[in-house]
Amino acid sequence: MRVTASEERAGSFPDLRRVLDASGIVGTWDWYVTRRTVLFDEGAAALLAGDPQLAGRELRNPEATAGIHPDDLGWVMAEMARALEAGGVILAEYRVRRPDGSVRWVLSRGRVYLDGEGRPLRAHGLLIDITESREEGQRYVAHAVPSKPAPTDRLMDLCGELRMLADTMPSSTLRLLVDLVLLEIGRSGLDAPEPGSRH
Repeated sequence: MRVTASEERAGSFPDLRRVLDASGIVGTWDWYVTRRTVLFDEGAAALLAGDPQLAGRELRNPEATAGIHPDDLGWVMAEMARALEAGGVILAEYRVRRPDGSVRWVLSRGRVYLDGEGRPLRAHGLLIDITESREEGQRYVAHAVPSKPAPTDRLMDLCGELRMLADTMPSSTLRLLVDLVLLEIGRSGLDAPEPGSRH
C-alpha cells in the first residue's frame, strides 16, 4: 500500500474520511426536537434530503426526508415518533432513493435525550450504509431497551453531552474527537447483526 506525502505528514492519526468509509458510516444527523428541525452533515443530506448542498442547514419535513424511499417513509416516521416517546436508542433500517434512481439500504443508529421532566429534547446519531450486508441476507433488528442501560448506551449518553458542549466551543478538533468516539460506539454496537424481521 502506498502512502502519500500528506498521509506521511499526518503521522499515525487516522484520516477520518477513510475510517468512516471503511466502517460504512456515510453521515451524521442532529435532531432538534423542540424546534422540529434536523441538521445533516453532507453525507446524510445527500441520502436523506437528496441534496448534499442542504448540509449544515436546519431542515423540516418534507425536505428532510425527501430521499427516504416512499414505501418506507410511513413506518420510519412512526418509528421516530415511538423513539421520541420512549427516549433512549433509535435503531431503524430502511431504504433511500438517490437522485440517479439507485436504492441504498441504511441503518440509522442514534439516541434520544430527554429533559429533566422526561420530555424529548434532542437526538443525534450515525447513518450507516448497509447495502452490502443486505445483499448478503443479513438484517439488523432493534431490541427493547433493557431496564439497566448497557455500557454502550451509557457511553452514548456521555458523548451526547460532550457533543453538545463541543458545539458551543470554537475548536473543531473537539467535535472531531467526539465524533470519532461516537463512530467507535456505533461500530461496536453493530458487530453482531442478527437475522430477523424489521420492527
